[in-house]
Amino acid sequence: MDPITATALTALASGLGGEAGRQAWQGLTALVRRPFGRAATQGTQDDGTPQVSSGELEVAALEGDPADPMRAQALATALGVRAALDREFRILLDEWWQRAKASSSGGDVHNSISGGTQNGPVLQGRDFSSLTFNMTRTTASSDRD
Repeated sequence: MDPITATALTALASGLGGEAGRQAWQGLTALVRRPFGRAATQGTQDDGTPQVSSGELEVAALEGDPADPMRAQALATALGVRAALDREFRILLDEWWQRAKASSSGGDVHNSISGGTQNGPVLQGRDFSSLTFNMTRTTASSDRD
């Protein structure tokens, strides 16, 4: 499993990455709220709670102050420890991390226009919606005047 960096967690908690980042953060918070697997509960306190953090407190803390690198590191550490103790969580966390990395790297835009004259607006970018173009058509003879 690739390590989940504090920098990546800070970016997600800060809302960077737009809708994809928000969805990735929601996926992480839902994953962290899952109960520990049976193997992880073997080392428990007297009240039955695991001796290690589930990550819930760290998620909430980072969400409260996304710019704090110490909170991001605490969450990264909690996720790593929990993944080491809970095989099912490790698998799900790795799947989440692969999806989060893929969605964040999908933002690259490479536009190219070549060959000829464009007879209308040309947009370069990504994820356009609700666009309207009001254009007047001209004839070739009126262009020469």
